[in-house]
Amino acid sequence: MKRIAILTATLLATTACTGHSGGSNSTAAEQSAATGTEVGVDLTGLDKSVKPGDNFDEYANGGWRAKTEIPADRSSTGVFLEVFNKAEANNKAIIDAALKANAAPGSDQRKIADYYTAYMDTQGIERRGLAPIQPDLDAIAALKDKTQLASMLGANMRADEDPINATNLGTENLFGLFVTQALTDPSKTVPYVLQGGLGLPDRDYYLSSSADMASIRDAYKKYIAQILTLAGISDAQARAQRIFDLETKLAKAHATLTDTEQMSKGHDPWTKADFAKKAPGIDWNAYWQAAGLPDQQDFIAWQPQAITGEAALVASEPLQTWQDWLTFHRINQVASVLPKTFDDAHFAFYGTTLSGTPEQRTRDKRAIAAVQSALGDAVGQLYVKQYFPASSKADIQNMVKGILAAFDKRVAAIDWMAPATKAEARKKIETLKVGIGYPETWRDYSGMQVSADDPVANFRNAQLAEYHHQVAKIGKPVNRGEWWMTPQTVNAVNLPLQNALNFPAAILQAPFYDPHADPAANYGSIGAVIGHEISHSFDNNGAMFDAEGRLRNWWTPADLKHFEAAGAALAKQFDAYEPLPGIHINGEQTLGENIADLAGLNAALDAYHASLGGKPAPVIDGLTGDQRFFLAFAQSWRTKTRDKALKQQIATDGHAPGSYRALTVRNLDDWYKAYNVEPNQKLYLTPDQRVRIW
Repeated sequence: MKRIAILTATLLATTACTGHSGGSNSTAAEQSAATGTEVGVDLTGLDKSVKPGDNFDEYANGGWRAKTEIPADRSSTGVFLEVFNKAEANNKAIIDAALKANAAPGSDQRKIADYYTAYMDTQGIERRGLAPIQPDLDAIAALKDKTQLASMLGANMRADEDPINATNLGTENLFGLFVTQALTDPSKTVPYVLQGGLGLPDRDYYLSSSADMASIRDAYKKYIAQILTLAGISDAQARAQRIFDLETKLAKAHATLTDTEQMSKGHDPWTKADFAKKAPGIDWNAYWQAAGLPDQQDFIAWQPQAITGEAALVASEPLQTWQDWLTFHRINQVASVLPKTFDDAHFAFYGTTLSGTPEQRTRDKRAIAAVQSALGDAVGQLYVKQYFPASSKADIQNMVKGILAAFDKRVAAIDWMAPATKAEARKKIETLKVGIGYPETWRDYSGMQVSADDPVANFRNAQLAEYHHQVAKIGKPVNRGEWWMTPQTVNAVNLPLQNALNFPAAILQAPFYDPHADPAANYGSIGAVIGHEISHSFDNNGAMFDAEGRLRNWWTPADLKHFEAAGAALAKQFDAYEPLPGIHINGEQTLGENIADLAGLNAALDAYHASLGGKPAPVIDGLTGDQRFFLAFAQSWRTKTRDKALKQQIATDGHAPGSYRALTVRNLDDWYKAYNVEPNQKLYLTPDQRVRIW
């Protein structure tokens, strides 16, 4: 299943833990991370033949990269996969316990067991064939007119979940829905309507003239025909061409990735009546009735031109073309729980052709992921009880206080910012809500049906439960403590509309955070992650929101000009990086993440220095404190990626590849001192060239 990640990664969130922000008065003791004495970095992973000033990523990670093979079932490997594997093993233990428990029907533990059992029942899946989706296919074939089509399109609308899944950049349904507070009214919870309808990751896959993209398009058309053939549908080749041609027209209507990331371009309030006026072509009354929103009057059109263009295609394209498109995507969305021929074909295209991954993950590991996606909070409650000690939460809370204090101190010291602008920035820091480990309230799954013998229905029911959960929030008071990640997710998120952060339990473990490691390593790794998420409140998008999560320009013209100039300089720095021959990083596309890396690293370093309480940092294994700090940062981004996956990331992701994120250090004066970086070295920037933001 494909989901829109850009809007959600930039804006939003699901259920609620609050760690509170600190002011600028935290003591050194409060700022301290775990006071272990281990070095905290991988000394065997270094490549000492490379000078730090020539390529700091290669110096920090070259030894590791040379001896590391990407697993056959993965498109990349690195620290995030290392930590993911730990979390996955914990999730497996939780599921195994549920399978043995014989819990009461309807209980969360029983639902965990039944969802897993159904997904793993490959014999039953083969025996049932397409029977679980045959009623859907029959309903599509029975459509008589565009009003019935509009009803089906509306009934298919679903909420976008797992917002920070950057490999999923759109819903396969015609439109997606996301529910959160209005951009300019923090008291109002509204639905956002999002572009969708594509089977490839992004519009450029359809429109780019590059040979690689042309090859992917050819493979995609063959894949569509293959799926239709496997389903016994006649004229598969002709139908596949019609489906592809329709998606190409949808892609032409879509907003670009860069435009989608710009908050000001997403603030387009539409009333229910506006859809018929501004996006004719769909029977919108029928659409909203089927979507369960017949009386909803207020929406936000996130990509208004795309909504207009897609609606026009509903009217202009033949009904049969839309039926073909619906048929393919109905099958494609559930291929993993259909017979093996469908599952294998789906992986061959999306896994191997798009990402270069040679082998499918084993069924049991995919089943673990399916369970935690569908029943995330049910698994999460058990996860934190067993794998997230209170001591870790307390330690991270103290670290957050110190980094917030450091960030506030940096803002207070800025000499180019007007007092009024500075006061607004510091207010955001003061009121930032920080959730650590897990939410305070948990999702209720009592209304979600799960059986041990119908994985297709389980998948659909999970989608529908998420949709109903999101729709139920519309018109309700805004919950600033809402979480958008489960505790077992290896990630973190900033939520500008809530002025809040989520740090799930799963990322708060080694090597990101190790209570036995010296503080330098913890501050350089998880501290920089914390600083990164704090800094998202002040990146090129987050800085457009005030302390209440309202989209509002609180900048003086001169301050904003200075801020934008610094951002442009950082974008230019990343534009120069060339991960593959002829393929450069898009500095504008990755600007928000790069600002967050830079500002967050600065704040984490300041907090580390403050945590020393005026005492010199110890030298451990010949490394100074600052050397360990910067090494830990670079090793947090160690990665090795297949070329196809790297091309996809550069084209569709708002994050630069990890090996280039590690080079953020070249903008910090302290890095030059720590490693004696000299002007003749490749990463050297003169002091006036070093980008300074926050």
